[in-house]
Amino acid sequence: SPPPMPAPRLIAFNKPYGVLCQFSGDGSRETLAQFIRLPEVYPAGRLDTDSEGLLLLTDHGQLQNEIAHPTRKLPKTYWAQVEGEPNQSALQRLTAPLDLGDFVTIRCQASRIAEPAGLWLRDPPIRYRAAIPASWLAITITEGKNRQVRRMTAAVGHPTLRLIRAAVGPYELNSPHGMLAPGQWVEADPQRLLKGKALRTPAPRPPSLSTPRKP
Repeated sequence: SPPPMPAPRLIAFNKPYGVLCQFSGDGSRETLAQFIRLPEVYPAGRLDTDSEGLLLLTDHGQLQNEIAHPTRKLPKTYWAQVEGEPNQSALQRLTAPLDLGDFVTIRCQASRIAEPAGLWLRDPPIRYRAAIPASWLAITITEGKNRQVRRMTAAVGHPTLRLIRAAVGPYELNSPHGMLAPGQWVEADPQRLLKGKALRTPAPRPPSLSTPRKP
């Protein structure tokens, strides 16, 4: 009988600011290759170069599809540090369908939060303007258009200064073991996402992903 297929891998990585969401580059910026030295794993979805936080990677095409395909509507939660102090009206506009010109967002969740505990300093730091306060929002969306969260907060008058993806489906930067540090990765359990679904075998190689848009 043929040998058993190796178990699929799912990696949870805290992508630092400025790191390209790909393994190849021209040397001008850091890529995933500087942090993750594993064979045949690929990003499941994208995270902009100027955004930080949770990125999932896998060596299994079905897992990649479960995470990244738009029809799955997997919830993704972001911590957004924004200019000013959004009032209830601004929050209501964020959560309702919001017309961004080329598309209208799906209803989402948004709330004011305190600065997340254990948050690391960004390098380089955000621009500081003494006359304009900054505050934090938690925003959960089930779609992922290009630079969507940044465009949403700007549309309601509160441009994003710093954006961190805190959760993708059941996976979070925060865990009972503490916050995943920038540049750190851990093995994650695929069954938390699949909830009993069987994985097809043999594991297909994930489709290649195009080069992300420049920030």
